[in-house]
Order: sequence, then structure tokens, then C-alpha cells
Amino acid sequence: MMVEARSDILLKIEDLLVRRGGTTVLEIPSLAVFQGQVLSLIGPNGAGKSTLMLTLAGLLKPARGNLLFRGEPIADGGFSYRRHIAMVFQDSLLFDTTVFENVASGLKIRGMGRQEIGRRVPEYLERFGIGHLAKRSARKLSGGEAQRTSLARAFVTEPEIVFLDEPFSSLDPPTREVLMGDLERILRQTHTTAIASTHDQTEALRLADRIAVVNGGRIAQIGPVAEVMNRPADEFVAGFVGVETVLPGRVVRTSGGVITAAVAGDREIEAVGQVEVGTDVLCCIRPESVTLSIPPAPSGTSARNVFSATIRQMTPLGLFHRVRLNCGFDLVAYVTSQSLTELDLREGMPVVASFKATAVHVIPRREMTLT
Repeated sequence: MMVEARSDILLKIEDLLVRRGGTTVLEIPSLAVFQGQVLSLIGPNGAGKSTLMLTLAGLLKPARGNLLFRGEPIADGGFSYRRHIAMVFQDSLLFDTTVFENVASGLKIRGMGRQEIGRRVPEYLERFGIGHLAKRSARKLSGGEAQRTSLARAFVTEPEIVFLDEPFSSLDPPTREVLMGDLERILRQTHTTAIASTHDQTEALRLADRIAVVNGGRIAQIGPVAEVMNRPADEFVAGFVGVETVLPGRVVRTSGGVITAAVAGDREIEAVGQVEVGTDVLCCIRPESVTLSIPPAPSGTSARNVFSATIRQMTPLGLFHRVRLNCGFDLVAYVTSQSLTELDLREGMPVVASFKATAVHVIPRREMTLT
């Protein structure tokens, strides 16, 4: 995995190896964090996200490898480097004092004068919507208020990099949604570089400029959000980023940049790509790319893939419903509640499923070995 040459690389790791108890838990040849961007580390529990976060923050010493900040190796045990960063954990870890004193603590450790502290702390209390809580004891805060205090404490030092280790995972959904929106706004306003770990792809999509998918202590794929979400590198990444239909097949024809893959025996799917005939592939289709209609098949559609289908199962997902289909192969579609009502969709009902050739991401099976 090569890191592209860019002038805005703020933090970089090279040839990283981390062991715990004699077992390798992290092995990453290279990784770059770009200035002013948010990098989200996503992956299942135990994938190595927190270990990577602690290593990038200089809090965990690797068995091998280099950590470079602004192109220079981090020296003196990372003490100077840590003055340029801040970290927010899942648990708020506040001191037993007021909200104001908690937010001011990092500034006092850095030796900032009382006048500057008195100016900066109220500014960041207001940014995070807790100005009215300045004199309240940290013991009397709700979970959301406590996490806002932790975030204000991190941002008030105006770090060059802020590390966010699953900061929303212990909050209820409404609180998490509001706080995530506020954090997104403040990151953009301050142009703060951030590294955020999460197992929730919704959080990653809201905050990130780039996504790194971590699995088994390695980076399975890293890139811009749209690239990772729509062009996953392998079956694991596809499943983790919400590609609910992954069909094994074989390319049987190619013409004008469009390939035809045979799946589920006699079914054929057309996709845009350059893959040789005879290549075993995985055809990945995101559920939001699938359109459902009532038979007969609609005329004048630009979709090259149109299949008669039967609804096997419908599952409500808030504003959307997941619809599982039998098209001779399994296919998953998302439909809005409005469409569900208008089409009067029911389990066992015949429908027509369609999706464009551009909506199919094809992964040649020979390219699925990670390096």
C-alpha cells in the first residue's frame, strides 16, 4: 500500500508493526493523514482501530516502524508531539471539578496565562453549546453534556490533530445525532485535522473526507469516501460499507467497455468495466441503486439490468425499508416508506428489479489478495 507524494501530509506511519503479548495485532506498511482532512478508521470490534489510534497518538510504542509528524520523526518519547494533539475517548474521563475548569485544564498544563484562558474557554464552551454549564460540577452532567465538555477540552487547545476514539458510542441516538452535527460543523469551521475511529459507517460518512477500513490489524482499503463506499476492494470491505448484494460470477462477454457476467447459473449481469472474458469476479450492488416497479417491466428505462423478482422479506429501517428479493439470485433493495405505500409492496408479491450497469462494481477475484 503506497502513500502518494503530497505536500499536505501532516502525519505518516511507515512499516508499522505492533505486538501485544508476543502476538502481532497491527501491521501496516504505510498510512498518511492529510492536513485539514478527517480520516475515519472503520472496522468491526477487535479489528485494531483503537490500537492504531493509540499508536498514531504516540501513546503506544510499536515493535517496529516510524511515526513522522510534518515529515520529521517523533522524538523525545513523543512529549513535544503530544503538545500538538488532543484526544477524546468513548468515556468522558472528566475531573471532579466544574465544566469551566475541565475545559481549562489542558491550557493550564501548557502554561497558558489566566487572561488567555479566560478568553478562550468561554469561546469553546459556546461552540459546543455548554456555555450555560460553565459553573456546573462535572458529576452533574448528562452523558451528552459530559462528552461536549470532553470535546471542548480537546478543541480549546487548538490542536493540529484531534483523535476521536468512538466518542459517540455510549450516547443515545438523538443525543448522538445532534452532537455529531455540531462536531461536523466545528471541524469544518476550524479546519482541524482529525482521526476518528468508529464501527458505525453512518458516523464515518458524516465526518470523513477519507476512510480506512481496518480488518485483522491491517488496512483492507483506504481512500476517499465515495471510492471506498462504491468501489470496495474485496468482499469484506463490500459487506462492511453496506454493499448488501455480492454475487460471484464469471465474465462471459465484453463489448464497448461493458462486461457481461454470468451469475447464479443462467442469469447475466451487465456492468461497466475492463475485465477479460473467463475472469471470475464478484458483482457488488448497493441496495440504494436498485429500483423496484410493478410488472410488466418498465419501458424506456436506461437500466441495462432488469429482472423479474419476488419479494422474500421486508424489514423497516426508519425512513427506508430493506426489501430482499429472489431474482434467480438474492438481491437487496432499499425503498422509501412512501414508495412502499404507493407500490403497495408485500412479501410474496411479484415485482421488477432494475439497476444500471454503472451501479455494479466488479471485483476480479485475482485482485482480492491484500498487500
